Amino acid sequence: MADIERIDLGEVPYQDAIREMGDWVARRRAGEIGDRLVLLGHPPVITYGSRTPPAELPVDSPIPLVAVDRGGQATYHGPGQLIGYLVLNLRERGPADIVRWLENGLIEACAVLGFQVVRRETPPGGQSLVGVWTPAGEKLVSIGMRIRGGVTSHGFALNVTSDLEEFTKFTACGLPDVPMTSLAAMAAAQGRPAPTEAEARDAVAEALGAR
Repeated sequence: MADIERIDLGEVPYQDAIREMGDWVARRRAGEIGDRLVLLGHPPVITYGSRTPPAELPVDSPIPLVAVDRGGQATYHGPGQLIGYLVLNLRERGPADIVRWLENGLIEACAVLGFQVVRRETPPGGQSLVGVWTPAGEKLVSIGMRIRGGVTSHGFALNVTSDLEEFTKFTACGLPDVPMTSLAAMAAAQGRPAPTEAEARDAVAEALGAR
């Protein structure tokens, strides 16, 4: 795939980021900007797609709940997590399985950081296993995208030093009893320091061809 523009932001409130993303998508569709990867973080928020059953959401959560127009079920965003929003014109980039391309890019980035992770095939009629996983079945990266008018929006959430306890307060990704993990937890299990967010950003951007 052709190069993608890398844009680095700090912590951005979720609703502000979604409004900005809508503008990026409109401008990309109009040809005013090129493809871009926006790397950022969010204050604590739980987002969920339209097909998320109410029983999968937390009750009386102190963390805001926000309905979104992406694929996927409920997930948590917060400090220590690297968010990547992809605004790509698929009509110009040619036919591709964009989710598999993203999964493979994130697997490559994790390998650069020293971690073995995998993608998983969703069984026929089963709950989606889109994302990036450890070989032991822990989920490291959640992916939820939308394609409208040939342009993608939303993207992925990579747990770097995330508070994993927050994922236990609801049904994350529609997968009950599936443990979430982070690069920090994986590094601790290996007896080595966790990569920094800056290192994770660089590895992800390089693997996805974002410069």
